[in-house]
Amino acid sequence: MPVEIAASVASSETVPSPAALSTSTPPIPPVQAPTPTPQNGNLISNFLTSNPYFAAGFGLMGIGVGLAAARQVLVRGSNLLYRQLLVDLEIPSKDKSYTWFLDWMARESVALSSVPESAKGIKGRFLALRNLYASSHHLSVQTTYKQHDNGSVSANFSLVPGPGKHILRYRGAYIQVNRERSARLMDLTSGTPFETITLTTLYRDRDVFRTLLQEANAMAMKKQEGKTVMYVSWGPEWRPFGQPRRKRSLQSVILDQGVSERICEDVKDFLHSGKWYADRGIPYRRGYLLYGPPGSGKSSFIQALAGDLDYNICILNLSEQNLTDDRLNHLMNHIPERSILLLEDIDAAFNKREQADESGYKLSGVTFSGLLNALDGVASSEERIIFMTTNHPEKLDPALIRPGRVDVRELIDNASEYQIRKMFLRFYEGADGVCEKFVKKVVELGVPVSTAQLQGLFVYNKKAPEKALEMVPYLKSP
Repeated sequence: MPVEIAASVASSETVPSPAALSTSTPPIPPVQAPTPTPQNGNLISNFLTSNPYFAAGFGLMGIGVGLAAARQVLVRGSNLLYRQLLVDLEIPSKDKSYTWFLDWMARESVALSSVPESAKGIKGRFLALRNLYASSHHLSVQTTYKQHDNGSVSANFSLVPGPGKHILRYRGAYIQVNRERSARLMDLTSGTPFETITLTTLYRDRDVFRTLLQEANAMAMKKQEGKTVMYVSWGPEWRPFGQPRRKRSLQSVILDQGVSERICEDVKDFLHSGKWYADRGIPYRRGYLLYGPPGSGKSSFIQALAGDLDYNICILNLSEQNLTDDRLNHLMNHIPERSILLLEDIDAAFNKREQADESGYKLSGVTFSGLLNALDGVASSEERIIFMTTNHPEKLDPALIRPGRVDVRELIDNASEYQIRKMFLRFYEGADGVCEKFVKKVVELGVPVSTAQLQGLFVYNKKAPEKALEMVPYLKSP
């Protein structure tokens, strides 16, 4: 068939022989996978890595991030190490232990510096002081005066660490003492900056803090042992006034017969009746009013009573210029423990006084209603003993001396025959014959004589009762 013949002819003409393939046709290359089309991420990565400016900035940023991270790790590690190895004790100047600690440091320095050179030598004294203050380059001086029985006065100087950091060695433990004064916060009442003492030691020696404070407290209590501390208002708080006074015995203050016994018995009964007051819902406080002429022994008896009860005395002057109702209420609600509140000359607190010159008296900021509320108001304190004194009870408002504010009133009058006799025999023991003459002569004067006048006469004639008898007429003069 023509079509099939043509196809076969064409086929035979186009197919080369094997020999021809091997000699004339070049080798066919191996099949390769198609190259993928680049994506956007790869383009950006190639661009960034190929840009030298960006690569340098990225490297610096990486170094900064690494250093910041390393710093954080170092700070946290040091804080953790600090918390694990060290312990701090902060003593603010408003805390009572602040003065205890300073007095303790002063005593330690005095104890070491007062050792005679013959006993330890200069080198030994230096080593002892260095043992107490291992590293102190800024010291403060505390000077104390002491008056001896013969009238002479001696001064003691003690060195304590001043503001700054110091190293203190106590019972084998090293303690860093940091006294820091505030540059902004000031105590407006005293004009001195607030101060904080921070003690730092090893965590293993943390118990030394309690031992140190207990020793400082014991030293402070021993200093006040057998004495009465007088407190006065200083801004919003109570502060000791002067040195603690030696306790005065009740026998040294001679009142009229039975007066001292009645007051003492009532006060002691009140101190043991706390549960009785609480069970009946009665405010647990007691007020006493001692009235009488000047020099009759009102204040002296209160001081002797405080010594007998082992109490302190808080003296509050209602005529103080900066005293306000709020401050009065605050002070009366924050009286130190085991203390008697004394309001002297209560009648003069609200009497207007005028004076021409600029240094004259000014009225205080306390109102009469403010005083009444502080004594017996809703916000008044509990467990409180108040003594008021006055020379003119007739000037007192009835609202001030009503029951609940004044529960006991007692007249402390001029010297009676009983008091004259008791006082004379107390000063001149065994002079009974002269005593009777003295009492009779004083009574014959016909004028009231205060116990203060009698005491002044006896002190002037310490060992001469006859001279005291001769000087009785001088009691007439004011």
